[in-house]
Amino acid sequence: MNGILRGLRVIEGSAFIAAPSAGMTLAQMGAEVIRFDPLGGGLDYRRWPVTADGASLYWAGLNKGKKSFAVDIRNPRGRELLTQLICTPGENNGIFLTNFPTSGWMSYETLKAGRDDLIMLNIKGNRDGTSEVDYTVNPATGFPNLTGPVGAGAPVNHVLPAWDIATGLAAVNGILAADRHRRLTGEGQFISLALTDMAFATLGNLGFIGEAQINGAERTATGNDLFGAFGRDFVSRDGRRVMIVAITGRQWPALVETAGIAKGVAEIEARRGLDLKREGDRYLATGDIAALLAPWCQSMDFAALSAALTAGGVSWGPYQSVQQALADDWRCSTQNPVFEEVDQPGIGRYLTPGSPVDFGAAPRETVQPAPALGQHTDQILADILGLSDGEIAGLHDDGIVGG
Repeated sequence: MNGILRGLRVIEGSAFIAAPSAGMTLAQMGAEVIRFDPLGGGLDYRRWPVTADGASLYWAGLNKGKKSFAVDIRNPRGRELLTQLICTPGENNGIFLTNFPTSGWMSYETLKAGRDDLIMLNIKGNRDGTSEVDYTVNPATGFPNLTGPVGAGAPVNHVLPAWDIATGLAAVNGILAADRHRRLTGEGQFISLALTDMAFATLGNLGFIGEAQINGAERTATGNDLFGAFGRDFVSRDGRRVMIVAITGRQWPALVETAGIAKGVAEIEARRGLDLKREGDRYLATGDIAALLAPWCQSMDFAALSAALTAGGVSWGPYQSVQQALADDWRCSTQNPVFEEVDQPGIGRYLTPGSPVDFGAAPRETVQPAPALGQHTDQILADILGLSDGEIAGLHDDGIVGG
């Protein structure tokens, strides 16, 4: 964590990935993020992966550094408390992040009655408000048709929820931009952000739409080959797999020199009429270049191959499991200041990331675990909403709040 956003308070009502990841990102930059959940936990409170005891590693991972307020959302008094929390006075308050349906008491118009300059960001599936999740959005983009081996004959889904992650980061940008606008003008606003808009906008930004419309071409799956430049996976003598890439004008000669394939490259150029100094021509010659590199890679064990690639300044990366990354890769260890060993209540001690962003004016702080459900309920009721001990006890007795 760091304190670059210290003083800013965000109220979060969320489930699954996009909205919780946005709140987590803000919390890890120092904002006070208060997540509210129904008593007993929300839709994602026990989502896999879980420990042997059923504690959600997923929930713990996406809620680091937040405060937890457990409340009966269906109870009118519970909704009243949430409305007061969302609309708390002060220039650093009045920011609400949610991916819940914005109707009834949670509509912007209703909440705005409690604070005219309210900032509210709502993440939804489709722009029209209909439901989508990452795993239904991605098939519509066409990317699963390009994933997997050549000639697979069926689409291959990706395990990474890319649109949730991208939408969560876009939500952070939206909230911070709206906060700046409010500080300059005094105006709050409602911000709408759809998963499908994020996905299809990216499709256009990366040239896929132009390729289809202007070139009239439908890209096909190429397995692990890099499209538009040279990149392919290779196997070492002891069976480890690496990805080798040559995109830039520096990466290509580094690979040629390190692997000692200059003579073979010249032969390919003469035979194919290509200039392999050109990125696109290297893509066209991927198979020929790979035929030169494969025996060289297979002549060495992984340790020797990785040492040679690194020493030669080649762009490469190992294929590795999570367990292998934890054992061998300093980037996924406490040698990297992003990570710390953190005690997560109810789960145990394990490697936990903070913010990947390093701010020169806000030194890195200790990574904070996710809260226990309702851990901060009484503190929030007392310190923010100003309730007395007797009033708080009454809310517990009536089953309106928990924790």
